[in-house]
Amino acid sequence: FLVVEATHQAGWHTCAMDNKLRAEAKLAGRQSLGIDAPTEISLSEGLEVAGPWYQSPPKDFSKPDLLWFTWVFDEQALFVAKVRRSGAGPARIAVRGQACTETTCKRVDVAISLPLAGVRPGAAPAGINLKTLVRVR
Repeated sequence: FLVVEATHQAGWHTCAMDNKLRAEAKLAGRQSLGIDAPTEISLSEGLEVAGPWYQSPPKDFSKPDLLWFTWVFDEQALFVAKVRRSGAGPARIAVRGQACTETTCKRVDVAISLPLAGVRPGAAPAGINLKTLVRVR
C-alpha cells in the first residue's frame, strides 16, 4: 500500500480526489462559476497503482445557492492505494492540485522520489484503518 498523508496549515484546504465528479453530479448539467481542482496523485518509474484509491472522508464546503460545489480537507487527509512494483525504483510520486484559503488559491505541484530498496510487500500499514476511508469515485 502507498499512503500519502497531507497536513494543512491552519486556514488552508485542498480538494478531494473526486471533487470534479462530485460537483458535476450535484450540478446535474447546470452551469457553475467553476469547479475547484481535485487532488491528483500519479505514480511512475518504480510503482504503479494496483487497485482503487481511497481518501479520508472530505468535508462538504459547497454553496448550493451559488451553484458552487466542493469537497475539501482542512486538517489532515490520507490518500491510500494498493500498489505494485513496476521497476527497480526509486518510485516517483507526483501530487498536484490547489491549496486555498478563503481569499486565495495556490497551485500544488510536488514530486517525490521514494527509494524502494528494503521495502517489502505487506498488508495495510499499521495504524491505518482502511474502513474509515472512502473510495474515490
